[in-house]
Amino acid sequence: MTEHHPAKTADQTAARTIEVSVLASLDQIAPEIWDACACPEAADGGRAIDPFTTHRFLSALEKSGSVGDRTGWTPHYLTAAVDGETIAVAPLYGKGHSQGEYIFDHNWAQALENAGRHYYPKLQIAVPFTPATGRRFLTRPGFEVAGMSALVQGAVQIAADNELSSLHATFCTEAEAIAGEEMGLLRRTTQQFHWVNEGYADFDGFLAALSSRKRKTIRKERAKAQEFGGTIEVLTGDQIQPEHWDAFWMFYQDTGARKWGTPYLTRRFFDLAQDVLRDDILLVLARRDGDYIAGALNFIGRDTLFGRYWGCIEDHPCLHFELCYYQAIDFAISRRLSRVEAGAQGEHKLARGYLPTPVHSLHWIADAGFGQAVARYLQAERAAVNEDIEVLTAYGPFRKSQMEEHQ
Repeated sequence: MTEHHPAKTADQTAARTIEVSVLASLDQIAPEIWDACACPEAADGGRAIDPFTTHRFLSALEKSGSVGDRTGWTPHYLTAAVDGETIAVAPLYGKGHSQGEYIFDHNWAQALENAGRHYYPKLQIAVPFTPATGRRFLTRPGFEVAGMSALVQGAVQIAADNELSSLHATFCTEAEAIAGEEMGLLRRTTQQFHWVNEGYADFDGFLAALSSRKRKTIRKERAKAQEFGGTIEVLTGDQIQPEHWDAFWMFYQDTGARKWGTPYLTRRFFDLAQDVLRDDILLVLARRDGDYIAGALNFIGRDTLFGRYWGCIEDHPCLHFELCYYQAIDFAISRRLSRVEAGAQGEHKLARGYLPTPVHSLHWIADAGFGQAVARYLQAERAAVNEDIEVLTAYGPFRKSQMEEHQ
C-alpha cells in the first residue's frame, strides 16, 4: 500500500487546499502536533477525554509490536494539512483479518468471499483492540467539518486506489456517525453496556436507586467476593509498579489464550504503559497470601472510566464482578466521573447497573451491489438494536421511577 498518498479537498470555510498524507509510523509526527488534534482539551495539562487516540497510547501499541508486521494491523496514519500546518489526523490501519475490532463483520467477509471477491485486506480507522467510543476523525478546534471531510475523502481514495474492499471507522462518536452518513458512508448502530453516574454520593447511594431484589443481590455478590481470603488494591499513577505488570501479564495471557488464542498486546506494551501511560490507568488487583491472583485494567478519561482487561490465575465466586464492575463504580463515584464503559458485549452487566447504550461505526464498501446489500442489512439491524435497547432497559435493575428517567 502507498505510504504517502496526497489527496486534495476544498476547505469550504477558507477556500484553501487540504493535503492528506499517510505516515507509516507515529515517529514521523511530533507528539504535540498529533495531540493538538487528538486531545486539544488536554492542552492545559488536564486529562484527555479518552487516552486511546493520544500519541502516547498509539505509539505504545506500535513500539511494543502489538500492531505492525505479522499482526494484521499495519499502520497508515492519516494527516491533513493546510499550508503545511496539520489540522486533522486519524489512526488508520490496513487489516488482514477482523480480529480485535469488536464491531463484527465476519458475515460480510464470508458473503463477499462466497461471491468470488476478496474482503481482505481492508482499511480500518480505529483504536486497535479497544471497543471504547471516542473521536476517530481527530481535528484541531475550528477545523471539525473540513478536517473530517478531508480525512474521509483521503481514506476512501486510498482504499479505491489500492483496490481494497472497504473502509471502516469503528466506535466513532454519534456526531461523527451522523456527519459520515451525510458524506455518503454507511452508518451502523450496535450496543454496549455502560454505567451512568446520576450524582450518587457513594455506592450505597447507587444501590438505593435499584429495586430491592437487585440491591440485595449486589450486596451478596460483593460480600461473596470478599471471601476469597485476601485484599483488593486499587492503584493508579505512581502507585503502579513494575511488579504489578508482572502479575497482570499472567492474568492477561490467561484471558487472551482462552478468548483469542493469542493475546493481542505484547509484554512490551505493559512496560511502556508503566513508562508513559500509568497516569491514565487504574489497576484493581486481588492479592492473597502475598501473591496477586486476579486483576482488572481500566483507563481513565476526563469524564469516563473505561474497563478494558480482566484476568485471573485462581477462580473465586463473584471476584470478577467485584474487580471489574463494582470497584469501577466505586472509583467513578469517588472521582465524580459521569460513566463507566465496561467494554464489549455482556448482558450479565445489566443486572449490575450497566444499561444498554448505542455505539456507532461508519463503513464504505467499494462494490456498489454489495454496498447496497450491506445498507439494507444495517437498516434492519439498527431497528432491531433500538428495540433490543428499549426492552433491555425496561428489564434493568433500577426502581421503576429510576427506569422511567433512563428511558
